[in-house]
Amino acid sequence: MANSKALGTGGRKSARDLKIRVKTAKGRKIASTKWLERQLNDPYVARARAEGYRSRAAFKIKEMDERHKLFKRGMRVVDLGAAPGGWSQVAAKAVGSTPEHPLVVGIDYLDMDPIPGVILLKKDFTEDDAPAMLEAALGGHKADVVMSDMAWPTTGHRATDHLRIVHLIEIAADFAIQVLKPGGSFVAKVFQGGTEHELLHMLKRHFRSTFHAKPPASRADSSEAYLVAMGFKGVEEDGGDVDD
Repeated sequence: MANSKALGTGGRKSARDLKIRVKTAKGRKIASTKWLERQLNDPYVARARAEGYRSRAAFKIKEMDERHKLFKRGMRVVDLGAAPGGWSQVAAKAVGSTPEHPLVVGIDYLDMDPIPGVILLKKDFTEDDAPAMLEAALGGHKADVVMSDMAWPTTGHRATDHLRIVHLIEIAADFAIQVLKPGGSFVAKVFQGGTEHELLHMLKRHFRSTFHAKPPASRADSSEAYLVAMGFKGVEEDGGDVDD
């Protein structure tokens, strides 16, 4: 019998050998099989499960916070399209939100299980009364951070999908401008495609710093990135920008 060392393996399996492979089941599409295989082999999925986060996406906002210092203790945070709640979990821990003194509000039209320290509103944030509901949930205070990991369901047509996500971010950014306090931050997912120039121009009018971020937890083969806008300039009572 051949010696394992002679074969150059040293008795250890390679990463390729250790990868979990999923057979295509009857009735399951190839794309679904590939997604399942990727999930089973994704270290962030395993970390999320081990650390009690509801999704691997939690590490995206966690890594962006570690690099760009988005959160501080005592800050008030709004999570748009919060389901399943991973971003709200990270924010609640970072700002010290508790059930007795909640500082994080998650908004989504989907049902979510309760999260300690997070007020969950079952609501479409694009509805006219959403900003007032949010401010009431925050005890009459403005938000320090508005964040969004939302994305429309994809159509498979890249240009169409990009236009839809940019439109969604424009709505989210307009919402953020209504509810943020001066100095606040806005973070939102975008799929890079070259048509977000008007969006960036709008954000630059309202924020002192705007840039793209690609956290390590965002898959390298994905066009997904995040727009980060910091230093909200505030708005005057008539809706105009506050002068620098």
